[in-house]
Amino acid sequence: QVQLVESGGGLVQAGGSLRLSCAASGGTFSTYAMGWFRQAPGKEREFVSTINWNGGNTYYTDSVKGRFTISRDNAKKMGYLQMNSLKPEDTAVYYCAVRLIPVIATTPNGYYYWGQGTQVTVSS
Repeated sequence: QVQLVESGGGLVQAGGSLRLSCAASGGTFSTYAMGWFRQAPGKEREFVSTINWNGGNTYYTDSVKGRFTISRDNAKKMGYLQMNSLKPEDTAVYYCAVRLIPVIATTPNGYYYWGQGTQVTVSS
């Protein structure tokens, strides 16, 4: 059993930055790929970014490329999403998730464990 807890969300003005954290417990975090997803009100959950087991492979959805950076610290069992140049359309609940294999995936059904989410609100 793997538990994931996100933190770092909040209210920020457009153009600002936030750093989301995902703390993992249980399981073997260093062998799992990790992803970040988001869900805005009335919309489906969408892929944001993913990172493989050792951080050597990352992938981003087009709308966040160049603004967001995903990273991980396996020794601390932590994942991160640095979000810069935030826009109002980035407003959503952000979720971290892990898959039980090391390689990345961009669809929610490729992930087995999920956190409870953290709210990010970007004001214009």
